[in-house]
Order: sequence, then C-alpha cells, then structure tokens
Amino acid sequence: MGKKLFAWIEKPVFGSRIRSDDVTRGEKWLGYLLGPMGALLLNAVLSSYLNVYYTDVLNLTGLWGGAFLVVFPIASKVIDAITNIIMGYIIDRTRTKEGKARPWLLVSAPLVAVTGVLLFTVPRASAAVQAVWVMLSYNLFYSFAYTIYSMSHGLMVPLSTRDGTQRGSLSVFNQIANVMMTGIVVALLFPMLIMPAIGVDRTKWIVLMSLLSILALPLTLAEYYFTRERVTLEGQQEGGGEQSVPFLTQLKAIFTDKYMLIIYVYFFINTFGTVIKNMSLVYFCNYVLGTSNDGVTQTMISVIGGIPMGIGIFAVWPLAKRFGKRNVTLVGFALFAAGSAICWIFPKNMVMMLVGQFIKNIGGLPGSYVFMAIFADVLDHMEWKTGFRSDGVAMSVYNTISVAMVGVCTGVFNGLLTNAGYVAPYYDAAGQLIAVQSEAVQGVITFGFVGLETITGVIMAVLIIFLNVEKTIGKKQEEMRARHEKLN
Repeated sequence: MGKKLFAWIEKPVFGSRIRSDDVTRGEKWLGYLLGPMGALLLNAVLSSYLNVYYTDVLNLTGLWGGAFLVVFPIASKVIDAITNIIMGYIIDRTRTKEGKARPWLLVSAPLVAVTGVLLFTVPRASAAVQAVWVMLSYNLFYSFAYTIYSMSHGLMVPLSTRDGTQRGSLSVFNQIANVMMTGIVVALLFPMLIMPAIGVDRTKWIVLMSLLSILALPLTLAEYYFTRERVTLEGQQEGGGEQSVPFLTQLKAIFTDKYMLIIYVYFFINTFGTVIKNMSLVYFCNYVLGTSNDGVTQTMISVIGGIPMGIGIFAVWPLAKRFGKRNVTLVGFALFAAGSAICWIFPKNMVMMLVGQFIKNIGGLPGSYVFMAIFADVLDHMEWKTGFRSDGVAMSVYNTISVAMVGVCTGVFNGLLTNAGYVAPYYDAAGQLIAVQSEAVQGVITFGFVGLETITGVIMAVLIIFLNVEKTIGKKQEEMRARHEKLN
C-alpha cells in the first residue's frame, strides 16, 4: 500500500530535509520541538476546554435529559477506536521512500486545520441540529483527522533511530513541545488572560479556535519536512522493502509479549487518571479552590506544575541514563501519588494544594519525558524476538486506549456532574454571573482532579517494577544490527 496512493510523494518537493544518518540539531528543534506544537496546542486546548464549550457556552448539559454529553462521547470513541486500528494497519503497509508514517503527517496537516474549525462553528439552530453538528464535527476531528496525525506523530521517535541516546534526546524534545503547550500556553495563558477575555461569548470562541486550528497547518508541515524514518529506511534497504507480515500475526506478537502488555496496562491506568484530571482542572479552579474564571487560581496551580516540568528538561534524562529509565520512573510515581494525596486531603487550602502539586509534578517528570523512549525499547525488543516490526499496529492499540479513555472519561465525568446536580453558569436579573456548585458537585470535581490520581499513581508505581526491558535492550539492538549487516 502507498505506492499508488503516495506516488506524488516521490517528487523532490516532498522529500525530507533531513539526510544525515545521525540525528541533527535542526531535526530536534524543528521536527520534534517546533513542528508538533501546532497540533499539540490545539489538542491540549480541546482536552481542557472543549467540554467547557459544550457545557457552559452551548449549554448542552441538559440535552436529552442530560444523556447527550454522556452517551455521544462514548459512542464517538468507539468509532475512533476502530479508525485507530485501521490506521495502524494502513501505516504498517505503507511503502514510500519517505517512510511509512511520515507521509500521513503530510496528509493530516490540512485535515486537522479544517476539522478543528468545524468543532466550534456549531450553528445557532434547534437542539437537534446542534446535536448532529457536534457529533459529526467531533468524529471528523477525532476519528479521522487527529487519528491520522497522532498515529504518525507517535511513531516518529521509535522510527527515527536505533541509537538509544539520540532516541532519548528526541523523546525529551518531543515532550518539551507537549509540556510547553499544555503546561505554559493552556495552563497559564488561557486561565490568566484568554478565558477571562472570551468568557462564554460564542463568537470569540469561534475566532480563537479557528486561529489555533489554522496555526497547526504550517507547523505540522515543518514536522513532516524535518523528520526522517531511519529505522524504516533501514528495513527497506535490506531487500527492497519491509517484510509484509499478516495483521493477525502482528496482533498475536503484541498481545503475547509481557513488556507490551505492561506498557498497555500502564498507559490505560495513566490515561484514565490524566484525562479525568484534565477535564476536572477548570471546574476545580472555578468551583472548589477559586471562583469562575478569576484569572488567578488556575494560573497559580499551573505555575507550580510548570516549574518542575521546566526543571525536568535538564534533569530527567541525565538521571534516567545514570539510574535507568525504569528506576527513575518508579521513584517518580511514588512521589506522584504522595503529592496527589496531599492535594486530596486539603482541596480548599491554596498553600497545601501548591505544595502537593509541586511534589506530584516532580514525581510525574520521568513518566512524561522518557515514556516514548521506553515504548521504543519495547518495539525493538519485539523486533528482536519476532524478526519483524509491528510499529503501526502497536501504536494503533496504544492510541485506541487513549481515545477510548477520552470518550469513557468524558461520559463518566459528565454523568457524575449531571447526577450531582451541576448547574451551568448564568446571569441573573441584575446581570451578575452566577457560578456556584453544591457540595456534592464539588466532591465529584475534587475526586476527579486530585483523588483519582492518588490511586493511579500507586498502581503505576507497581506496574513499572515489572517493566525491565532496558536491562537487555542494548545487547538485543547489537544483535539486530548484526542481522542487518549480514543481510546487506
């Protein structure tokens, strides 16, 4: 697959600007730091605020007796999960001189921009029309456009190089892009400046999100042009193309490998806690710790969270190299759980919340910065064991977990809010904004923001104990290099 579909990509104009066999400085800064920022920024904003747009701007909380915002996200993510599996199958069977995943970055660039705009241009019409538009636009973005992007983007680090040091460096740069978008722009600028400015004004929301969607286009193109799939090209050089392996054979290899199963369980638990936490953040700062869009509470929480993530840029990889990725991540999750517990005990005390958030985010550093490097090690381990790559299928399962959790968590969270008696902000007769929630609603929000991650932190620390793939990965990579040299 890909020879006919991507015949046009063989033209020089679409060729990668990276030619070196080793990772270059431009590759790090443009392909793995700057390039992903557009799509990651858009996704980060959507993760934190799309549900707010539905509940507070469009006022869809009561639609279908409160069932719409519970059922539609879950149903949509079933579709998304299916498209992820299909996309993984397609990527593993794409054959071009630009690789198997990178061409799909190029395809995703305009799709993400257009569908991102459609998410917010919901017409002022009947509830039925709005519901249909929301469902269609949501699935066009998440089940189609962003699935193509996230699948191909997620494989850039594993397919970039076999060199552990270079791969770890790219993993860190990739995560810096994510942290800058979520930890600085979305977590700091949005609550401090942007949200107070746009409030619940639908027109302002549409203008803002259209600009962010359009911004993703040129940056995703930069990610395409300044990356290179060395691992894929290595396989193509051996015999004129990568080995075509049956889909079911790849699935069997994935689900019978202990390290991959641990990775998936770990990711399931981590994603479940993180998605609920991200959805709860705005509500927690507006209704539990602070007041609606006060411009201070969420900024304070985010600043304390951003300081450790900034430190991690310089500290986490040297620590991982010295003590091992698994060991550093294990200690990190112990701190993560402890910090979350402090926040859970003192949810309305700003000082204790900031202390707990600082400890929690210090603990979360290793998992944030080195996870993709561990995932890449597991993919190499599987190739060593089976003799073939299963990158696309493995990433499709990974992404399926992610998208399924988003849908499930959105439905669960909205259901809990509705059952607890959540009331959307409204203006009274005097023109004053009323944004107050009951103790029951505050309890649900507090558990979502800090309680759940206390539990998931403990579970992840236990799981990491068994993820010791890096102990033998160096020797396995040497054996694979010897195989390739023999074939060449």
